[in-house]
Amino acid sequence: MQHAPAPQAGSTLIESVVAALVVAIGLLGVIALHLEALRATRTALVRTQAVVLAADLADRIRAHPAPAQAYDCGVGCTAGDGGDAQAIADLEDWLDAVAARLPRGVASVLFAAGVPARYDIELSWAEGGSERVGYRLEMAVGAGNGVP
Repeated sequence: MQHAPAPQAGSTLIESVVAALVVAIGLLGVIALHLEALRATRTALVRTQAVVLAADLADRIRAHPAPAQAYDCGVGCTAGDGGDAQAIADLEDWLDAVAARLPRGVASVLFAAGVPARYDIELSWAEGGSERVGYRLEMAVGAGNGVP
């Protein structure tokens, strides 16, 4: 008389290893997505800081419009390049904020005479490895925008 094979009870070792492998791959995917979300959040934060910093200097220029070119400090801006004591003090505060909020931040402020006159405020910073990213704000000062 032959005995019938016993019914299988439980899972085999191979099935357990395959299940563990599938779970591990899924967890690695979740970790990768989380890291990418953190990187995107950091990028968004720094870009927001750049916009806020540029708007801050634009407000300072609007608050102290004369002499018109007082905030022109060129590329690689240094506060001593400003036109008068108020502009120099504003640029010092602003450049300190740029250094504190933007990783390896570099600022430039260029003035272009005309009607209306224009300021180009540019900020750049390091993002990721050695990649530099920038933000530029152009603003009109003087006749035509409500500023004397």
